[in-house]
Amino acid sequence: MPIFNRQKVRVIKDKLARNAMFTITILSLLVALLIGVGLYLKAAPILHEKSLWHLLTTTSWKPFKGDFGFYPFIMGTLWVTGIAIVIALPLSLLTSIYLSEYAMPQVRKMVEPILDILAGIPPVVYGVWGALAVVPFISNHIAPHFIEYSTGYSVLAGGIVLAVMIIPLLISLFGEIFRAIPKELRDASLSLGATDWQTIKFVILRKSVPGIVAAIVLAISRAFGETIAVLMVCGNIPIAPKSIFDSGYPLPALIANNYGEMMSMPNYESALMLAALILFVIILLFNAASRVVLIRIERRFSL
Repeated sequence: MPIFNRQKVRVIKDKLARNAMFTITILSLLVALLIGVGLYLKAAPILHEKSLWHLLTTTSWKPFKGDFGFYPFIMGTLWVTGIAIVIALPLSLLTSIYLSEYAMPQVRKMVEPILDILAGIPPVVYGVWGALAVVPFISNHIAPHFIEYSTGYSVLAGGIVLAVMIIPLLISLFGEIFRAIPKELRDASLSLGATDWQTIKFVILRKSVPGIVAAIVLAISRAFGETIAVLMVCGNIPIAPKSIFDSGYPLPALIANNYGEMMSMPNYESALMLAALILFVIILLFNAASRVVLIRIERRFSL
């Protein structure tokens, strides 16, 4: 085959591959758009009867009377997710630093399969563990030091269970980020007289900030949507939590608990679809805001 024809074939293949990947990318974006539009259409009946602001700020959840206040569920979601990140982030970050910078290869080979096993455990198993171990521990040993009485079914229990679920994910992500830092940077820092911790603090962590932020965003996005394990330990009382020992009712638990039941009630299905839409929008806005922050961080550290 002449060289000219070979080059022409390669150019055509390159264009086809580029167009195919572009089409797949557009289809991926359309899936998210279709999900949002579908949820909105299903939630439209209740939005036509009551204003969105009223639904988001009202605390009364009485479906039999037509009262659908989502404020307690939104706050329950934020409380559980916030507690989970506060617990999981330092533990995961320090563990990842130890495994990537201090641990012997034999230790890493032993720990990494365990992390993979923990990441693969079904959420319902974490929920059962939380109900049998975490809830009684909070009720009998933690809560009495702060309040008079607690059943243990609380946003704290949900946050602890959720933290344990996302710790393996964060450790794996942080480990990959740290291993991607060029070895030459470590060697240069150590050759200038820096200690191991100074190298980690001023070189490894500094270069890893964009990746760390991206990993945290991914973990929070997963935490927002977790359902079964949180449902089993949060108490599921539609009241906005005021402390970590109060029961909560996250949005995913509301949908999982009630969808398919009492659908004969007016606007009940529409209210649950609105709950799903609210969760969808919360995750979308959080990821968009995090992306803006990540871009600014990357620009700052690239200077």
